[in-house]
Amino acid sequence: MTTIALQVNRRAVEVSAEPRTSLADFVRDKLDLTGTHLGCEHGVCGACTVLLDGVPARSCITYAAACEGADVTTIEGLDEDEVTAELRAAFTREHALQCGYCTPGMLVSARDLVLRLPDADERRIRVGLSGNLCRCTGYVGIVRAVQSVIEARRARNIAPQSDGGRTSLGPVGSGRAASGRSEPPAGTAPIPMIDRVARDTIPDFTPATVLDQRFTLPHPPTEVFAMFDDIAGIAACLPGVSLTAPPRPERVEGAIRVRLGPIAAAFEGAARVERDPKTQSGRIVGIGTDQRSHSATQGEIRYRLRPLDGGAATSVELSIGYTLTGLLAQVGRPGLVRDLARRLIADFAANLDRHIAGVPSDPGTPAELSFWSIVSDVLRARVARILGRRSGAG
Repeated sequence: MTTIALQVNRRAVEVSAEPRTSLADFVRDKLDLTGTHLGCEHGVCGACTVLLDGVPARSCITYAAACEGADVTTIEGLDEDEVTAELRAAFTREHALQCGYCTPGMLVSARDLVLRLPDADERRIRVGLSGNLCRCTGYVGIVRAVQSVIEARRARNIAPQSDGGRTSLGPVGSGRAASGRSEPPAGTAPIPMIDRVARDTIPDFTPATVLDQRFTLPHPPTEVFAMFDDIAGIAACLPGVSLTAPPRPERVEGAIRVRLGPIAAAFEGAARVERDPKTQSGRIVGIGTDQRSHSATQGEIRYRLRPLDGGAATSVELSIGYTLTGLLAQVGRPGLVRDLARRLIADFAANLDRHIAGVPSDPGTPAELSFWSIVSDVLRARVARILGRRSGAG
């Protein structure tokens, strides 16, 4: 075994592996970055393509140990990349994928073409993608997608980069490799998320997904708003949530434990809390990471209280926005997330009602949020709705 130190998706990693371990096996098995796919394992099909020091490379025929000190970017590291985002939209629009197995490598190679080619020349695009094989599409949609992105960017006066991000001559991955350990570039040294957010302000962000929910509590708005000021009480009402430090009025640090089948995650992070007593509304913005799955999330909860029944009850309006990257983002589906959110908010509302009423919490409340138990309830509810519709139609 040898210790391999390099930058993966802007994060310094140092992991032990056999000297014969390929870069593809390294990122998949050691770092759980399974967006990098293995196909031929001979450097022919291109499914394993990653960026190595900014240059597309076949990770299945590249030794991880040979990348010492290099900068590796997998498809997960391109989640917020502008060019890749345009390509993903174009692939969807042009029906450029079917089974999707080749798509991660195809996107990495296509991104390099978008950066380098001066115009949307079909022949040059086909030559540039000739190292990425697809058994499904016939390539027509893929070529159209790449053409459309190049045309749109050149129309916006975004000039091509002749070097495509290459910073030095020589084999890919050789740019920063050295006999000794390389220091990470300034500004890219890894900082545990919980430490970073403890020092810096928690940033605003634009959520990738927003869910709107509403529930009613049989308590006056003043009582409910006071409850939202009780950070420890609110955390106790959320399944899987725990505080890791004494809460402050404007800030809280904590963790949420989730399990999705064999995948267990514990997101640790912090949130800033904003409240407006005049409008009886508030906002919670948080950020956190799970070190085991190398997933990161940003979340925002906006709430507003409105009186019902002459002030005897309260309507709680929630807007929940989040962005999830990493391994767990690969198993999430928007429709399922919406159903899960409804169930979680229903549990939260029931716990909140009991807490305000002074009723002891259910001792069976799980310390870990199990998605499979929620999914089973969601599926049962869907089956019941389908059977109800059929019986009504009969």
